[in-house]
Amino acid sequence: MKKFLQWIKSPASDFALFVILLVLANIAFKNAHLRFDITQQGAYSLSEASKRTVKTLTEPLSVKVFFSDNLPTGYSKVYQYVKDILVEYKGAANRNFSYTFFDMNKPENQKIAAGYGLRQIQIQEVKNNEVGFKQVWMGLAITYGDSIEVIDGIQSESGFEYNLTTKIAKIISTTDALAGLGENDRITVSLYASDDLKQFRINGFDKIDATVQTAFNKVNKKTLNRLNYVRQYIMQEDIDAISEKYGLQTFSWQNKDGSQGLGIFGLVIEHGENFRVLPLSIQRSLFGYVISGTDTLEESMNEGIQGLLAKVKQVGYITGHDEAELSDENGTSIHFVTLLSDMYELKKINLADEDIPSNLTSIIVNGPKSAFSEEELYKIDQFVMRGGNVMLFCDPFNMEQQNYYQPATFTPIATGLNRLLSSYGIQLESAYVFDENCYKARQQTMQGIQSFDLYWAPMMSNRELNQKNPITKNLGYVIFLQPGKINTDIAVPDGIKRTVLAHSSEKSWTQSQNIQLTPNIGVPYDKSTEKSEALAVLAEGKFKSAFDKNPAETESGAEDELSTTTHISQARQSGKIFVAGTSYITSNQLIDENCSEPVALFVRNAVDYMNGNADLCSMRTKGVSFQTIDRTTGVYARFVEYFCMFGLALLIIGAGLFVWRKRTIRRRKIHNVYNPNDSREITK
Repeated sequence: MKKFLQWIKSPASDFALFVILLVLANIAFKNAHLRFDITQQGAYSLSEASKRTVKTLTEPLSVKVFFSDNLPTGYSKVYQYVKDILVEYKGAANRNFSYTFFDMNKPENQKIAAGYGLRQIQIQEVKNNEVGFKQVWMGLAITYGDSIEVIDGIQSESGFEYNLTTKIAKIISTTDALAGLGENDRITVSLYASDDLKQFRINGFDKIDATVQTAFNKVNKKTLNRLNYVRQYIMQEDIDAISEKYGLQTFSWQNKDGSQGLGIFGLVIEHGENFRVLPLSIQRSLFGYVISGTDTLEESMNEGIQGLLAKVKQVGYITGHDEAELSDENGTSIHFVTLLSDMYELKKINLADEDIPSNLTSIIVNGPKSAFSEEELYKIDQFVMRGGNVMLFCDPFNMEQQNYYQPATFTPIATGLNRLLSSYGIQLESAYVFDENCYKARQQTMQGIQSFDLYWAPMMSNRELNQKNPITKNLGYVIFLQPGKINTDIAVPDGIKRTVLAHSSEKSWTQSQNIQLTPNIGVPYDKSTEKSEALAVLAEGKFKSAFDKNPAETESGAEDELSTTTHISQARQSGKIFVAGTSYITSNQLIDENCSEPVALFVRNAVDYMNGNADLCSMRTKGVSFQTIDRTTGVYARFVEYFCMFGLALLIIGAGLFVWRKRTIRRRKIHNVYNPNDSREITK
């Protein structure tokens, strides 16, 4: 024992003790981790919304990850990101959250992934200086009770946290809603298929009942058996009423006896007064009529049920002034509806006939073309006074073109909304904003591919987007189309915070007359007329009414008659006013079908912010900011080019000569100190 104590005290034990310390430290910190996220957007840290979602889990939720090994470099970092972010989820969640990674080299795990509906995807791989393709697994499944959600084809970190959190929130709300349904409160899946359609030999029609039943059985098993399936047999006299109610696909034909034949086809999921029409329809092909949508029927049912039970928030959509029509399949707003459909339901409101419902917290005015009456403006004003939020997408001109050969005419739009906005610290101008920093269109010509500057489509980089507000914080660029000027030179009312969310560059100008939207228009000769203009503005606070009284109220003439008023002159609650100088940012021209372009993210962020979901903005745009290159002059660009080619080499040579010279001087000084009488020259 004495020898051991002496050994412990001696230096000979230092190495052994150090090894023991390392082992004990690794054991102690085995389940602990510490990470620092120094990225500008916090791309590797969880948002508060994600933490709240997993922190309050009441039932076990499991994330099963199916990723192949040995992925190419561009995809392996995605796999590492998924691993890192799941660690963050686990750290923020309670004990009901878990995740598992599956070895996809094992056939049994591949069967499990396929059972969840995941598929292998094809990616490009460069190996041995050759480009090839590889089939890999890159997906995950979320299980909560008997419900399953999947995210397949995860090829980028962009938007992954937002997708995962929204999937988790959706599966929780859907499962809880299904569990709350009673035996007599089931969801009904109804197939409407006229038997008379059999005569047209539609491919798959004779088996459609069995096809739908098979998909129904799978979905019903996953949804706690809360569904009922019904094959509806329809009388011809009922077809018009059913089509009017659900908007299903209808058919008409001439029978051999000369009578008119009618038919209907579609699949509806219904609960109470709410319903969803699934994408199941009859289409014409080269080989006759076929039923489309059967291959994704199970997925469509799941999405329909989630949409039916999801806790969506209603947003008022003002109509009656030639606004963009929501239900027009050939119109410009279909993608806008799709963009909001997962969380919001747009409720049409005609202010000429009805008031704004008290349960709404926000309304949208999208591209009005005609004037609002005093009573309509007053309804909007009093909605703001009660703490309501208003989103305005307003165009400065109404563009009309009779035919291709005649120039378009531009008529200023007078909606009367400035009556309200001026008192809120914002004013719309009847002038287009053109910008030299704009979208460049590429077109094939006789001379080859040429690019054209579309000055009426300003392209705003992160320098022109407010980097402090959640709506625009992580966006790298946004394109506006035919935007109007928003005047922010007017005074801001007391207690109101006004924020310019997006503005044009310093190389922009306005035009209110002789407008031409053609690529060959020139830029102003006088550059002093160019300056930055506000294109999207946000005002927040307790606003003051633009009206002194209710226009519909009349003063009483009798002294003994009671007089009353419901007019609110000063807001009691804070409200928000969002104004964009163009409605084109809500159109199919700028919002893509997948709703993934920056313009779509900008619009969705604005809607979320106005409805109290600001924490979703940063999470949605995390990792999608495109850092655009700074715009420079040609002279500066050439200077940088030549500096990189020759300047760096000259700097290195100069630095080498400088160090060589300093070392020579130092050697000479040392030599003179120790050999003062030696007159030999030191050159090395």
